[in-house]
Amino acid sequence: MQRVPMTPAGHQALVEELDNLKRIERPKVIDDIATARAHGDLSENAEYDAAKERQGFIESRIRDLESKTGMAEIIDPAEIESERIEFGATVTILDLDTDKESTYMIVGDDEADPDHGKINVYSPLARALIGKAVGDEVEVKAPGGNREYEILTLVYK
Repeated sequence: MQRVPMTPAGHQALVEELDNLKRIERPKVIDDIATARAHGDLSENAEYDAAKERQGFIESRIRDLESKTGMAEIIDPAEIESERIEFGATVTILDLDTDKESTYMIVGDDEADPDHGKINVYSPLARALIGKAVGDEVEVKAPGGNREYEILTLVYK
């Protein structure tokens, strides 16, 4: 089994979503199915079909979350002391073509949110940054073309 890296906050978010699905959403959809069944003919009952579809989604998501939380390798960035970029690092980079600075935290797949400065550890940018240090330049082969960046800062928090 391959471990799934995630921060403590990312793990907590998955645990909370799993708890919500099990305690609130699953019982609600079961009630919705029972209510729709009570309306009669199931072959033409859109409420029933929608509730069954929602139930399938919920059960699938529960299995997915149970798997991910079970395989989680929780890495607390606050405990890392390194001069090199690793999982959990918050990095400020300078795009050498546009002179635009950007700050990203390298996080697990389920935590990634580029619009909020969190990039997936498996993304082309994160993979190019891993193992580098402040002052290094990296070339990123991205779908939009190659980009060059300089690493300005590195913190673990």
